[in-house]
Formats: sequence, C-alpha cells, structure tokens
Amino acid sequence: MKDSPAKTPAASFNELGLGGDVLDAIAAVGYEAPSPIQAATIPVLLAGRDMLGQAQTGTGKTAAFALPMLSRIEVRSGPPQGIVLVPTRELAIQVAEAFQRYASKIKGFHVLPIYGGQSYGPQLASLKRGAQIVVGTPGRVMDHLKRGTLDLGDVTCLVLDEADEMLQMGFVADIEWILEQTPPGRQVALFSATLPGPIRRIAQQHLSDPVEVSIKSKTSTATNIRQRYWVVSGLHKLDALTRILEVEPFDGMLIFTRTKVATVELAERLEARGFAATALNGDMQQKERERTVARFKNGKLDILVATDVAARGLDVERISHVVNYDVPYDTESYVHRIGRTGRAGRSGEAILFVTPRERNMLRAIERATRSPLEPMELPTHADVNEQRVARFRLRIVEAIAAGQAEPFISLIEEFEREQDVPAVEIAAALASLLQGGSPLLLKEGSASPAAKDGRTREHPERGAPQSQQRLTDEDTETFRIEVGYAHGVKPGNIVGAIANVAGLEGWQIGHVDIREDHTFVGLPRGMPKVVIAELAKARVAGQVLQISAATDVPPKTARKHPSKGPRKGPGKSTVKSPGKSNGKPPGQRPGKSPGKPTGKSPKGSRAK
Repeated sequence: MKDSPAKTPAASFNELGLGGDVLDAIAAVGYEAPSPIQAATIPVLLAGRDMLGQAQTGTGKTAAFALPMLSRIEVRSGPPQGIVLVPTRELAIQVAEAFQRYASKIKGFHVLPIYGGQSYGPQLASLKRGAQIVVGTPGRVMDHLKRGTLDLGDVTCLVLDEADEMLQMGFVADIEWILEQTPPGRQVALFSATLPGPIRRIAQQHLSDPVEVSIKSKTSTATNIRQRYWVVSGLHKLDALTRILEVEPFDGMLIFTRTKVATVELAERLEARGFAATALNGDMQQKERERTVARFKNGKLDILVATDVAARGLDVERISHVVNYDVPYDTESYVHRIGRTGRAGRSGEAILFVTPRERNMLRAIERATRSPLEPMELPTHADVNEQRVARFRLRIVEAIAAGQAEPFISLIEEFEREQDVPAVEIAAALASLLQGGSPLLLKEGSASPAAKDGRTREHPERGAPQSQQRLTDEDTETFRIEVGYAHGVKPGNIVGAIANVAGLEGWQIGHVDIREDHTFVGLPRGMPKVVIAELAKARVAGQVLQISAATDVPPKTARKHPSKGPRKGPGKSTVKSPGKSNGKPPGQRPGKSPGKPTGKSPKGSRAK
C-alpha cells in the first residue's frame, strides 16, 4: 500500500478537480473549504485509485467519497454505477441524504437507500425506476442480489464505510461475497476508524494497489471550557437562543452557522430583538472585517455570527461563549470553534444545538474530544422574567446614582399635585413609556422572549394557539411532498419528520392527505423560506420530501362526525389504505397529531 503523498491541504474545493455541478451544490450547501480527509481523499478517488482511509466518524468522510463519485457519475437509466455499504439503517439514510444534497444541481440524479426493517415493496419499485447510487446495509444488499432485483454489473465504484463497525456486527463474510459480485475493474474505497487484521485482509484481497490515507482527529479540548448541548425540540432554535442570551451572563459571544447566508439572517434577527449582533463571513471585504472585529473587541458589539472560515485567526479574549447554532460538519471544526473561548487561562462556555437526527454527530464529538457534553436545560419563563426585572431595577439604581432623575423631580411633584395622581402611578406610566411596545414580562404561552421581529412560529397577530389545538385550514397553507402510499409512508412518519426538521410541534401541522405517490400537508402560514429549503432535503421512508407549495389540490371529502363513521381511536388518522380508496382524499379528525416528533422538550422549559 502507498501512503498519500504529503502536500499542502487544498484551500478550496475548486482546487480538487470536482465537477461543475458538484461545486455549485457545495457552494449552495455553504461548504467553504475541504476538511483534511476531503483534501487528501478526493484527488485520489477522482484519479480512479483504490483507497484505504483511516478516519473517525465526524471527520467529513461522507463528502470525501460522495463528491468524487458524483463528479464521475453518468446520469442515465440502468443499473447503479456506485454502491456504498454501511453498517446500520440510520447511516444508510444519512449517507443517502448527503448524496442527494451534494447532487442538488445534477438533473435526473437518483440515490436509493436500502436496508432491513423496511418492506421490500418500495425498494423494489425504486430499483425498477433506477438509481445511479445505492446505499445499503450488507444484509439487505445481499438479499436483493440473491433475488435478482439488484444488478451490480455496471458498478464502477464501491465504498465500504465504517468497515470496522461492520466487522463487529459480523458482516465480513457478507461484504466479501458482495465484493465478488462486482466487476473486477471497479474502484474500491474502504473507510475505517481502526484497521484490525480482518479489515487489512479484505483490503489486501480486494483492493488494487491502494493509496492509504490516515487522518488523526484532534482529541483534546481545553479543560476550562464547559461543554453543553441542547436537543432542538419544541421551541425553534432562535427562540431557544434568545432565552439563553437573556439569562446566561456573557461578555462576548461567537455563534457559528454553516452558511454565509445564515450568518446574515441570524444576525439581523438578533439585532431586531435588541441584541448588539452582526455577521462575520467570507463575503466581507478585509477592511470591513477588521472594523467589525475591532468593534467586537472594544465592546461595541456583543455577538458575532460567523462561519468557520470567517472565524479563522479570530483571537478575542472577551469571547466567553461559543454557540454552535448549526452542528459543524466534522469534529475538527467543533474543536476549532470552541477553542475561540477559554483563552489565556480564562473559563469558557460552549453550547451545541443538535437536532434528534444529528445525535450521531454529538456522539462523534464526544468520542473525538474524549469528554462528554452535559445536557442543557433551557431557561424557563420565570428565569427570563427574573432577569428582566433585575435589569429594570438596575437601570433605575444607575439613573438615580448618576443624578439623571433630579431634573424631573419637580415636574413629577407638580404633576402629582395638579392631577391628584399618586407618584407610584406616574412612575409606572413613565416606565411603560420607556419599555415601549415590548412587554417587560413574558407570559406563559408566549413562544419567544423578546420576540420583536414577528418571525416566530406563531403569527404575532394571532398569538399562540390556545390549548395546543390543531391548526385550522385558515391557519395553514397546503404543501405537496413527493412521498405517498407506494413508499410505505404513514401519517406519523410525515408529521414526525416535518416536526423534527422544522422545529414544530405535532399540533402545528395541519391536515395530512396521503395519495398513491405524493401527499398534501398543511403547515403554518408564513413558514420561513430557509425552513422550507431544509424540509425539501429531508427524507421520509427513504424518500426525499421535495416539498413545494401546492398549486392544484383536488377537493377534500367532507370530514365525518365521529358518531357517523368508523374511527380508530382518539387522535388517530382516518386515512384509508390505497386499496380501499374511493378516489377521493381521505378526511382526518381534528385533534391530536397522528404522529409525534421524536424529540422531547427539555426539562424545565415548555414547548410552545
């Protein structure tokens, strides 16, 4: 085996030789520079060489093999041209989603995840339609090969991902049998965190003169940095972040997002809520960047919202908190990010926002840093109100101490005598004028503290729906998703997936109307475009949602009163199976959601 030649890591993806459509997709996703494993691996795979890669989960290796595969793929019908073997169903779905994301600019591209636990019907139908890439677990791939429903005769590249995990799960014999079913000239890339004897034996037998690439992850973080995480559930991330900002004492805060667009959007929303925040990204001119950093250093700005690349070289002692608003793409990035706090022997705070779908990345971070992250309880309404009252009192004390109140004393005394109004009422009225339109105290049931910009999940003109009733048709707009009965989907699958990705509660998702190969679903009016974009890439039952506004929705059937028709129990969907359909969309009782999001609201806070 040959080691990968040492060279300076590529500064950008443009230097690696990837295809134009793939580069466009990378730019759209927001990747700014390749990780070490990507810089070392992509040129090797683009050159057609076999490769043995040693890298931990969370180093960015999915993109390391997916990007070159997509750059070499031919968009045509027929058997798959590439296959990726993974140890678990969850990883199969995750890798397939990554392929779909990186191929967003490649017209006609299809990727298919196949795994155990899912019925064969949808997989057989998808295989018949054709896919350029198949991502599957060894057992299910073997089943399809033996059934004759999967043809590997056109495979030009095979990837073994997390090979050591497959070894521990007893898949070695299956992997070797699958390798024997592929053409002799195909390219093989094997990735493994460790390289035990059986893995090296597979490499020696089935890889041809492979290049060996080894990436050692940084495994240490400063011991004076407290690391916490919050599972995104119930509250929207922006609402959760606002609560933290209101209650958590901080000096300077650095918030990381994945894309340049997201830095601007989040900074604008925080500024609208009264925080001194601005964006820091790669689109800024050097002089503008220097001015922004200088303002941050001298305390004129309290919050910088940045991308990984933009924060390089940023050394500001007053950074007390680093918030990973978006999970980093790899563990190396996480270590670099949180290293911006806890400088010069000072203590620091690192907070990670992670969705239920990203828990594997949380585990990878803990393995790589060798330090567990502690779960975080969001501040409650009472916590927020306590801090607001404390700040209000402090402003009064400071104004009195500075002598700012003296010129107004005689005016207040005169007004009190003339109008016969107690001084305490006058003070309360003046405080109300000072507070403006934003209430001093949060009320139970309000979605977001300091929500001045009206961009929360509830519509500001309506307030939060009372008693968490399912939204009515008037409160929602209808969207179409490209998943239906043919894919084995159920209402609960759809509600759970949308709730997790969009940060919604089940009761905020309206009528779910499943058809043969698509579904209509009601979502709250005014959903942000960025959320819709994330939903478009999400998957249900292995299928990409491809969500879009419904322009032509067939009329719904009248909803039956519970006493006039069969029912499946409280809150259950009354959607009929495709075999019993009368050609009209099924109705659904208003009430509880047919499915619940998988994430749970953190203890100590209420999901609104």
